[in-house]
Amino acid sequence: MNATALRDIAGPSLRERVSEQEWQTRVDLAAAYRLAHMYGWTTTLIYNHISARIPGPERHFLLNPFPLRWDEVTASNLVKIDLDGNILDDTPYSINDAGYVIHSAIHGAREDAHCVLHTHTEAGMAVSSLEDGLIFTNLDSMIFYGRVAYHEFEGISLDVSERERLVADMGDKKVMILRNHGLLTTGGTVAEAWVLMYFMEKVCSAQLTLQAAAAGGGRIHYPTKEVCEHTARQATQSECGRNEWPALLRQLDEAGVEYAV
Repeated sequence: MNATALRDIAGPSLRERVSEQEWQTRVDLAAAYRLAHMYGWTTTLIYNHISARIPGPERHFLLNPFPLRWDEVTASNLVKIDLDGNILDDTPYSINDAGYVIHSAIHGAREDAHCVLHTHTEAGMAVSSLEDGLIFTNLDSMIFYGRVAYHEFEGISLDVSERERLVADMGDKKVMILRNHGLLTTGGTVAEAWVLMYFMEKVCSAQLTLQAAAAGGGRIHYPTKEVCEHTARQATQSECGRNEWPALLRQLDEAGVEYAV
């Protein structure tokens, strides 16, 4: 995208018009969208959503400007809304209604959920449609052992009443499989939610490859429950996203992606 087109889509810079905390949240969230596009998670065109709560008591949060593509998201064109879905910015863009229902539910109920990420990739949708859901057969999958919630499919998430059931099903977990739908991760930072989704996408893809091999006659070797629990405990000893995020931002910078505008 040329610089003129990007400026038209980004609109006026908000850097000097918002708090330092809000601007940093905007930059991180815009980076998350651009990275998700780079890693091939935008399989539903302009749909799906990543949100981030702006620091402060109001619980305002940011969503992607609808109907832009994820690779057109910038720090300044993200849309700020409240928990009732009111747009608080002077913006030409709207928001995705299903995104509002899902993300407002979690931001309203979970103090620790500063970022919420939802995808419809082929691997995520496939695993969400398996009766057993996610299985634990390799190291990366075991970091999610005992940490995945499930929510039954209720149709497109346009019914505000679904928020109560979604929150109840999620409980205190950071990762949820939406049955027959897709994947959802949360985090105390944008980095945490993004990196959790990276590994969820990876292990879902690996699971489908493994199950295809098993269907062809291969036998799946399952680690013991004790090993799975031990591996999950080991994985929680470091802050997810803290070390990975600077490297991911460098990847965007090296590719010349202008997201912090």
